[in-house]
Amino acid sequence: MQNIKDIYDLEINYLIEAVKHASNPYHTFVLSTINENFPETRTVVLRDVSISPFKIYFNADYRSNKVKELIENKNSSALFYDKDRKVQVRMKCTAIINFQNDISLKKWKGTALQSRKCYMGPYAPSTKLKDWHPNVPEEFIDSNPTLEKSQKGYDNFAHIELTVLELDILKLRYNGHIRFKVENEKIYHISP
Repeated sequence: MQNIKDIYDLEINYLIEAVKHASNPYHTFVLSTINENFPETRTVVLRDVSISPFKIYFNADYRSNKVKELIENKNSSALFYDKDRKVQVRMKCTAIINFQNDISLKKWKGTALQSRKCYMGPYAPSTKLKDWHPNVPEEFIDSNPTLEKSQKGYDNFAHIELTVLELDILKLRYNGHIRFKVENEKIYHISP
């Protein structure tokens, strides 16, 4: 049987690689928040990983419901799944929202122009619309903004930092699944 520390190390490496490789199944993950006692779930893009302390990061429009929900309740969960390797990684997290600060500015400066236009939309995400609208400025539907014009998007840009409190890894296998938890820097088997 595979050593759980080896599995843990492998999954951490997959997470780190996913930041730069969109083809990695961990490049996007499912984020769950709480909205008036109901879970809300959506897919976000993994933007960074740090190991000590263990944190994962994503960007969001500050006007979005997910940011409002994390302001109201900083607890969240993250779910990664690799269907080819049959590995599920679940995380219990607490959020820190970086908005209009040194951290968000540094991340904004590293954001590509094609991504910046996503934060320039005239409507807050989830706003009810009479007709379809791409929610990017019409002049940039088929092109990217200049660096100068893209700065408007910084007004809505947030960089979210999720501190991982608990990690649950499940590796599905026909001859017996492997599942374990990592919390408080301790790793131990749990029943699949």
